Amino acid sequence: MTNASVREFKMPDVGEGLTEAEILKWYVQPGDTVTDGQVVCEVETAKAAVELPIPFDGVVRALHFPEGTTVDVGTSIIAVEVAGGAAPAQEEAAVAPAPAGEPEQPAEQPAARQPVLVGYGVATSSTRRRPRKQAQDPAAQQAASAVQSELNGHGAAPAAPAVPAAPAAPTAPAQRPLAKPPVRKLAKDLGVDLATVTPTGPDGVVTREDVHAAVAAAQAPQQTAPEAQPAAPAASAPAAQPAAPASYDSARETRIPVKGVRKATAAAMVGSAFTAPHVTEFVTVDVTRTMKLVEELKQDKEFAGLRVNPLLLIAKALLVAIRRNPDINASWDEAAQEIVVKHYVNLGIAAATPRGLIVPNIKDAHARTLPELAASLGELVSTAREGKTSPSAMQGGTVTITNVGVFGVDTGTPLLNPGESAILAVGAIKPQPWVHKGKVKPRQVTTLALSFDHRLVDGELGSKVLADVAAVLEQPKRLITWA
Repeated sequence: MTNASVREFKMPDVGEGLTEAEILKWYVQPGDTVTDGQVVCEVETAKAAVELPIPFDGVVRALHFPEGTTVDVGTSIIAVEVAGGAAPAQEEAAVAPAPAGEPEQPAEQPAARQPVLVGYGVATSSTRRRPRKQAQDPAAQQAASAVQSELNGHGAAPAAPAVPAAPAAPTAPAQRPLAKPPVRKLAKDLGVDLATVTPTGPDGVVTREDVHAAVAAAQAPQQTAPEAQPAAPAASAPAAQPAAPASYDSARETRIPVKGVRKATAAAMVGSAFTAPHVTEFVTVDVTRTMKLVEELKQDKEFAGLRVNPLLLIAKALLVAIRRNPDINASWDEAAQEIVVKHYVNLGIAAATPRGLIVPNIKDAHARTLPELAASLGELVSTAREGKTSPSAMQGGTVTITNVGVFGVDTGTPLLNPGESAILAVGAIKPQPWVHKGKVKPRQVTTLALSFDHRLVDGELGSKVLADVAAVLEQPKRLITWA
């Protein structure tokens, strides 16, 4: 008999201070062999999507959560059988050995192989042991069934077949209905006992539609044929009443849980808007010469294979303006009541991705040549589009550019990225009538908007920075003369 034990791989903190992550995709299934360093799943934190490698060899025994579940950091997400430790032959899901200094957990022995239940239920030691205890104590099992029957009668909308059937299933108290956390919350809000709901999802998972169908089924008899209602405890009827205002028409509305990047962005923007006093200034500028320079650089062998576009020269113009006005590159330390001026520029580029808005930054952008800056911008954009931006790439930014012009928008009033003092919005570049050398001519024109934190950036400083960016874009030769 081969000596083996089961180790639990816990959700790690893949960023600084993150508390949870959503499992986007599993790359392994129970029975698969894994090796140290192999990626087993992809998770989405509040900052980015990250692939998780497992730190040991073995055979996958159970996946504790399905895709789409948000899991707290430190929670076991996968059980792997590894060689080297003694384990009982009948053991199905042993608890991982306790770290040094902590009491060792006893082995757990579920009554039968049920990988789906282990995977979808938030499996804990207490839930896995429960069926075994009931099998050993028939009286306790009968009492638990009676309690569950009473709960079904009082805590849920009266569904005719469901309430009488509950006591007839001795394993019902031990088996948690399969449902994702948002569905469980919906059922709780509507006063629906998931044990009474008929699941229609894959592998017997209860869906939102199943919960709403249960509510509708419970309300229909009350409205059309009260005399057909089976006998039920008096408290059961009012339980369904709060469901009406909370329900919605799924054909007319779609509810999307706020989580991951979207949740973090929302919290950050609220914090930014109500913490830093924003001021936004605007300038409209003729960028015809900049657009000509972009076309020339595309033909330059130094930029062969690199992404060359107006954003490259806008970024360089902002870096020049920061060098001429270094106090703009700072942050406000509320705890210390200090202004922290940064002697480096980590240039953030706001990127719209399928998972929401993220702001990765180019480290030490101030020290990069124009070709190096072009290469960094290209890599940043490609990585963001693939959803592979790492949390570290979104930390430590000092100033940001957001290019709303790609959507055909003239300009906007951007909100500061938390911890930064300035953000530059670039509008659409398009031909407009412009007075050039005393005559009205069609010129390539755009509007820039600079938002800044008025606690540490006054109007004069903000105006100088915006004017310098505009001056460089109007006369790009200033990239040389102001160097």
